[in-house]
Amino acid sequence: MSENVDIRQASNVLVRSTNWVGDAVLTLPALRALRGALPRARVTVLARPWVSAIFEREPAVDRVLIYPSRSNLLGMRTGWWRMGRSLRGEHFDAALLFQNAFEAALIARLAAIPLRAGYAREGRGLLLTHAAPVPHAGEIPAHECYYYLELLRRLGLIAELPPVRHILLAEPPSRQAAREKLAAITGISVRSAPVVGLSPGAAFGTAKRWLPGRYAEVGRALVGDGARIVLFGSQSESELAGRIAGEIGPAARSLAGRTTLAEFIDTVAACDLFLTNDSGAMHLAAAAGVPVLAVFGPTDERGTAPLGPGARILRKQVECAPCKLRECPIDHRCMTGVDTAGVLAVAREMLQSSVPGAAQLL
Repeated sequence: MSENVDIRQASNVLVRSTNWVGDAVLTLPALRALRGALPRARVTVLARPWVSAIFEREPAVDRVLIYPSRSNLLGMRTGWWRMGRSLRGEHFDAALLFQNAFEAALIARLAAIPLRAGYAREGRGLLLTHAAPVPHAGEIPAHECYYYLELLRRLGLIAELPPVRHILLAEPPSRQAAREKLAAITGISVRSAPVVGLSPGAAFGTAKRWLPGRYAEVGRALVGDGARIVLFGSQSESELAGRIAGEIGPAARSLAGRTTLAEFIDTVAACDLFLTNDSGAMHLAAAAGVPVLAVFGPTDERGTAPLGPGARILRKQVECAPCKLRECPIDHRCMTGVDTAGVLAVAREMLQSSVPGAAQLL
């Protein structure tokens, strides 16, 4: 298909999702803008299993297809071919690639999708029929959600970038239902006590993690105020979360490694406050409408701040941040400089604002 073909005529669109939880949340404004631009099109999202729940409740999406992971290089390459071949029968007339990887373009080509649109990155330009140039620094607003919206603008699907103040899930669970589910899973009473979620992990690397001992200190102090603490995280973070829960005491429970992504969404909505590092969990909690207090260090909050109502950020300004490194090569000063007293003061302030009667409880 020629690059002159108008993507606005597409009627059966495949959207390749990003692979990281936080990035997937940040594509929601672009998905909704796509639905606005193509109101009669059928929109299917191809997603990895660990992010699929983000799109399964999204009205802008008609269907979610799961792209299974492979354990080795041979399996990955075979999987690309199989996925491409399996998609041929869907007769998509356009593919919109939010994922930057070469494989996303290759799979769309193997699927014989005639119109393949995405940023010209990772050497995949020749596989795309609509290769959009990557925006330069300062060319669009800094927050990463605009990166995906800008792709739609460059393809002629939207005329200008809409302002994005908040990103909220279209169908967040009710707080009452979330509290009942959380009580059933954890076995602790949360009927009248404030619930504080802690997310001490970060998949990107240890540089993004505030000190575990300080999470425990904040948790113990908030328990003393009458709160209940729930730790969230992946299976790989279960040992870390379990250790912190043990240091906090019997009013704390760890759900790390015990919930699917859908269950995380259904339980995190019970929280009156979510204390977290810059992570996918941070973006999901904010999108569920939970007040989020995020500790930033090596990453840049201008690009990845949580876009939820009442979100707050704490960071220590140091000369080497934001370095965006996975591991700190020196003394982790951006995180050690964020002290417990400062985090606790803001946490208490946010709880008093979000919980009816919290001023009496705290």
